[in-house]
Amino acid sequence: MKADAYLFGQVLGTHSFLLRGGFLQPDEYSEIDAQYFLPGGETGTACTVLASLGVNVRMAGTHIGTKVAPMLKEFYKDKSVDLSPLHYTEDDGVMDYVVIAGLVRSPMGRFQTLYSNDNVWWNDPREEDIIGCRAVAVDPYFRRESDKVAEICIRHGIPYVTIDSPHDSFLHQHAAVNVVSGECLGNHYQGMDKEDVMKRLMETAEGLVIITSGGGEMLYGRRGGEIRRMKPFQVEVRSTLGAGDTYKAGCVYALLHGMTDDQLVRFASACSGIAISRFPLPLNPPTLEEVNALIARGS
Repeated sequence: MKADAYLFGQVLGTHSFLLRGGFLQPDEYSEIDAQYFLPGGETGTACTVLASLGVNVRMAGTHIGTKVAPMLKEFYKDKSVDLSPLHYTEDDGVMDYVVIAGLVRSPMGRFQTLYSNDNVWWNDPREEDIIGCRAVAVDPYFRRESDKVAEICIRHGIPYVTIDSPHDSFLHQHAAVNVVSGECLGNHYQGMDKEDVMKRLMETAEGLVIITSGGGEMLYGRRGGEIRRMKPFQVEVRSTLGAGDTYKAGCVYALLHGMTDDQLVRFASACSGIAISRFPLPLNPPTLEEVNALIARGS
């Protein structure tokens, strides 16, 4: 399959639990309304969304173990997602568990343990998998290998999207788009005013910087320009799981189609708006028709 986009990062098996009647409370019973085991992770979810939008995607990143592999292969067998760069192992594989109730969710996993040693549990990106693609997305979590994807993109003039990369990182400085979440602000810029952080990010970026705020106003801009603002689309929230990953997918789609900055932010926000209005997202990803309809209604 000829790929339009290459995505490198977290590909997981996600166990998700949607609760009825509010979030978990200590010593109180909670009813599970629905539960699933489906592809997840920042890259897994973004690949699912891009395929739904009509993009041919090549996926790479996390090693895939024996409990995740059968589900992953079955899920993507009829979708435009190339799994050939993935590396398969004989352990269970990387999984996470997410409890969801409306606007609130709590992920659980073993990532601190996985990152606590020098073992590499992701594949080395191959130049031949990236050449020929017209856009790339790279998660920042895989150390030297994440930067290697960016270096290959720079060498071949391929624009890339990244997420949550601080102003002094190689990924941020050379990205076509860096989407920064509130979580990233709390981790790297605690106590700083959001607009001051935005200015610092813009000053050190070659491309577009976006700060998202869940249901709050988005900030975006480029070096030498003014900070621009856009409100997200108003939708009824069913689950916020995958909202940021879907936003990233929207940015990749916008790069592939030559959108302006305003169009890109609006399109990515609409993708995310569709995503949070349903559960589970992998079985109900936004379609291009739905995204365009939401943009038309919002306008």
